[in-house]
This record gives sequence, C-alpha cells and structure tokens, in this order.
Amino acid sequence: MSEKTLYQKLQNIHKKVPYIQKSQQASKYSYAGSSDVLGTIHGLMDEEKLILIPQITNKNTETSQNRKGSTVIFTELMMTMTWVNSDNPDEKLECQWYAQGIDTAGEKGVGKALTYGEKYFLLKFFNVATDDLDPDAFQENVKAQKAPELINDEQKKTLKELFNSMASVTKTPIEKVSKAYLKKVKSDSIEKLQEDTAIGLIELVTNQLNKQTEKAGK
Repeated sequence: MSEKTLYQKLQNIHKKVPYIQKSQQASKYSYAGSSDVLGTIHGLMDEEKLILIPQITNKNTETSQNRKGSTVIFTELMMTMTWVNSDNPDEKLECQWYAQGIDTAGEKGVGKALTYGEKYFLLKFFNVATDDLDPDAFQENVKAQKAPELINDEQKKTLKELFNSMASVTKTPIEKVSKAYLKKVKSDSIEKLQEDTAIGLIELVTNQLNKQTEKAGK
C-alpha cells in the first residue's frame, strides 16, 4: 500500500476536526484558546506524521500611547507556514500568513503575534468552526446540511458479489435477486444507493445468504 500524500493527510485532519468549542472567557465574549486549538489538532498532526514549520519573513512595529499613558507596541508579522510530510520530507506546502500582537510591556509582542498567528492559521486552514453551540448539536446540524455520501466502488463490488452468490445458492436469476433487494431499499439501481443504505443492504444480504447456505448444506 502506497504512503498517503501530504494533501491526503491534510484532508484527513480537515475531516476529523469540524468543530472546536469556545472554552475561554473574556470580559464580553468567549473564544477558543490556543490550548483548545493546538490540543485538538496537534495529536492529529502526529497521527498523520505532519510537521508545521513557522517562519517570520517580515516584521513591523508601531508605538503609541493608551489612555493611561502607557506605551503600547503593536507588532505585525508576515509569516510562511510550511507543512512537511515526515514520511516524505521533500513534500512540502508553503502558506503565506499574517499575524499581529499588542503588548504594553514591550517584550511579548512577537510571542503574542506568533501564538495568535499559529492558532488562527490552523483554524482557517482547516475551516474549523468555533461556535458557542453544544458540540453534539453542532455536529448534528452539520450532518443534516451535508449532502449524503453515495455508494463507493468497494461497496458496489461487494453487493454484486453477494447478489451473484445468492442467485447461485437459490438458483434464481441474478437480475431477479438484484431487483428484489434493491426494491427493499426503494431503489432501482446500485449506482443510486447512499453509502449508509449500502452498508445496511450488505449486512442484510450477508445474513440471508448465510442462512440459505446453511439450509442448502443440510
């Protein structure tokens, strides 16, 4: 079996992280903290053997005074975020990114910008939602709006083999067997079956084929 490509690994992470709940609380709003985002995605990166390398390519700082007379330093960073496939280190994906941070002490502006930049890069790269909704309710809402998956090639092959076996055991034309089972799921073609329906039909035919085989062997 060939190794997964960088894009396939990124797609796997995208599929597994549809939602991160906001757990941090500011004075007037809630938000997903860096620990929430990194804690969720870091483990998946390890599973897929991916490394994310941040690099600062340009920096800009602006100084101003706040209402209390303290010096405020606004830091802007232009960055390159590089995904590296550990299974094939020559396979990389570079993404240009922007980050910013504000600091009154003058020492943490870059650190804040890096933390902010990494968190929002991951959220936006993987299109991760950070709603206040209950995670389960959010997931159900996503599933309800998502187009149903159609039967895949492996399921088609399995069903056709099962229909053929059932036709052989029961000595019935395969066209008749196929039509009868498809009628049970209100379909006139294997190609039109949804993935979930195909899974259920495979289980049904398998169970009935086992019974027919046992009966024929007695």
